[in-house]
Amino acid sequence: MPDTPIRARIALLGYEGVQMSAVLGLIDLLEIANRYGKETGAGQILLDVLRDGALPDTRFDAVWLPPNLTGQRGAADTVIHTWLSDRHQAGALICSACAGAFWLGHAGLLDGRPVTTHWALEPEFRAAFPKAQLHAESILVDDHDIVTAGGVMAWVDLGLHLVKRWLGAEVVSQVCRHMLIDPQGREQRNYRSFRPRLDHGDTRIRDLQVWMEANVTGDLSVTALASRCALPERSLQRRFTRATGLPLSTYAQELRVEKARGLLERSQMPVNEICWAVGYEDPSAFSRLFRSVSGLSASEYRKRFRIR
Repeated sequence: MPDTPIRARIALLGYEGVQMSAVLGLIDLLEIANRYGKETGAGQILLDVLRDGALPDTRFDAVWLPPNLTGQRGAADTVIHTWLSDRHQAGALICSACAGAFWLGHAGLLDGRPVTTHWALEPEFRAAFPKAQLHAESILVDDHDIVTAGGVMAWVDLGLHLVKRWLGAEVVSQVCRHMLIDPQGREQRNYRSFRPRLDHGDTRIRDLQVWMEANVTGDLSVTALASRCALPERSLQRRFTRATGLPLSTYAQELRVEKARGLLERSQMPVNEICWAVGYEDPSAFSRLFRSVSGLSASEYRKRFRIR
């Protein structure tokens, strides 16, 4: 067989605090992809893992910022920011997974661009990069020259995305079968948990949140909650949104869906009963709401996440 063509050269930035499982996992994934790429003649992908601050002035087809597990966000890594910007200007596809998107943001690459990161980082990311168009419900966002993936394990989705880009769908299928992975159709909102803010300092609003947690079957309308708090409705809505970051009606929906997730995971209650247990009387309306928030039907969610 003639020499297999090199389709792409990728730089993986092994910065301080990088998630090594993602680095080593991508090495393994591309090794398997290259094995099938050679067998089929689809080509090869070269991977350079850059460590210890070594940032060569080399042409790469793609540059990848993996996740980190240390809480670092890269605001002070100005050398990396400049290098990323230069590689982007030179035509490289710039990629990130999970918190790696913060480095792209600090490099000035995300203003006005659709992007994703881990759902739990959404408030922090929005505060740091208000001009970015964050889609925290998405596992992967491909904006042509910028590709971002959310979640700690979304490096798998990103790796397969790049394999498909340069080696084709057939190789992706072979890699998935070989590694026993099937990432098709996933969304971050399938996994997202509702984590309301409680540290905002507004005692009256926090007391209301605690009451709502314990009374999801109660009347959570603005009128009823305003009466409970002894506040005018407009004042309550303004204070609640300012404190929690969510309108009161949205908060109530998210809270009830989160309670339903727990019942679907831990109990054998029929879906209709779960609907009533979280404060809804119309199972059809509840089903539409659950799917709109989680991306799955209640039955699909139970099948995927039930604790056995």
